[in-house]
Amino acid sequence: MVGAVISANPLKLDIRSHRKCLTICFVVTISSFQYGLDYALVGGFMAMPGFLKVFGYYDEASGKWAIDPTVQQLISSLMTIGTFVGSLLVGPFSSKFGRRHGIWAASVLNYFATALMIGTTNIGALYFARFILGISVGWFLTFAQVYINEAAPAHLRGIAFAVYQSQLSIGSIVGAAIDNGTHDMLGKEAYRIPLAIFFVAPTIQTIALFFFPESPRWLMTQGKEADAESALRKLRNKNIKEAEFQAEFEEIRTSTAEQSRQLKGKHLWVEMWKGTNRRRSLLSIAKMNSTNLSQKLNIYTTYFLTVAGVKEAFSYSIMITCMGLIGVLASFLIVRFVDRRVILLVGVGACGLCQLAFAVVWTVAPGTAVAAKVVVAFIALFTFFYVAYAPYAWLLGGELPSNHLRAHTYGISTALNFLGNWLGVFTAPYFINPASLGWSAKYGYIWFGSNVIVFLFTWAFMPETRDRTLEEINEIFEAKVPARKFKSYVCTGTEAVKVAVIDEKNVSTAHVEELS
Repeated sequence: MVGAVISANPLKLDIRSHRKCLTICFVVTISSFQYGLDYALVGGFMAMPGFLKVFGYYDEASGKWAIDPTVQQLISSLMTIGTFVGSLLVGPFSSKFGRRHGIWAASVLNYFATALMIGTTNIGALYFARFILGISVGWFLTFAQVYINEAAPAHLRGIAFAVYQSQLSIGSIVGAAIDNGTHDMLGKEAYRIPLAIFFVAPTIQTIALFFFPESPRWLMTQGKEADAESALRKLRNKNIKEAEFQAEFEEIRTSTAEQSRQLKGKHLWVEMWKGTNRRRSLLSIAKMNSTNLSQKLNIYTTYFLTVAGVKEAFSYSIMITCMGLIGVLASFLIVRFVDRRVILLVGVGACGLCQLAFAVVWTVAPGTAVAAKVVVAFIALFTFFYVAYAPYAWLLGGELPSNHLRAHTYGISTALNFLGNWLGVFTAPYFINPASLGWSAKYGYIWFGSNVIVFLFTWAFMPETRDRTLEEINEIFEAKVPARKFKSYVCTGTEAVKVAVIDEKNVSTAHVEELS
């Protein structure tokens, strides 16, 4: 009987067999391209004379254009505040309108904010545009990740999130490359040309979504079983046997029906904090926020290198971003075969050591050419490890909640992630800006300590979810299994559903063959 379940599992098909679903996930993850693009572009603007002439000031002492730390903080952090607000709205919006409509709404906000940023020379209008863009980015990221969690087969969710991270890295590379090409321009076109790229990805995604199905699990929560089955068929390859498809569909239907019964007439915001959902919500929030305790260099990489005395900071920023893409490619190779916990522990441990290393070097030999080169090397290594492991913190954040509560839990987890991100972005200039504390690379000491905290928390509390369906994860949480026993736990409820469906299909097939 167990052999029947294993052989009938549609998730055992190879990547090529699921190319249709992965292609859909790839297009949906274009959302993260916007986030990577913004990080690279805006970080470069802070060292771009064409931008500083409009929104900065001329420093007589240095004979260069500069920017006030408060303006620098607000330009960066208001976008993050926007993502916080937008992510909080994901739960109610998604529960009523679905995942695809959320991405479309994000595109509309993106068009408005981008047009305003390009057209204005008023700092107040720029602040407002950054806030609206943040709401757009919050919706792009959250709706896309919820969709991927609910659409991808269990053993390919990791691959799908690696694709998500690759889009973010590609966006960062494109942003850094464009900044490098325009940073010597002295007019407004220096930053307006890069900003125009914000129109590209949402346009592609908006058109493509007309041809993609809604999340089958969301449709099931709405009681639309026929639509959910149709959507799941569009996401799965035709090579999957009918019995195998029905086993997966029945697993989703049965689990969702039980959750619907438990939550009927209840407020979802309240149910997040009751029973086993409390543990799931806290773990989702903690793991997604752990990435904030690992880094706060990305958005200020170019500026950070500049104040650290690194020449050709723009060129090095491109190289560092490319290291991130290499990290993504490495994660593609290991995510199907290495446990989530191992990836997270190795990644966060390596990030902490890299930050400790460049902080120590800058303490011993501050301002020297050798120290500057070492800083570049360790930031590049840090970026490799961070980009390789960070997507799986976000992946876990979406895997852990139940189907009915996923949008609400993931929304608030994302919101708090961006709130922590804002805090880091807002305070970072005080540490690295010469006009304030001027710590430069010694800022790494703080992040080394926070990485140690994340490492210990992950080891003690985070469960292993690799190759588990969302319904199996739900069953394990309901059984109150300790974190470090997740991997060895044998599910009974979900397997029984699969076996029953497969046996029924096999009997029906045999009966038809007998009659014929």
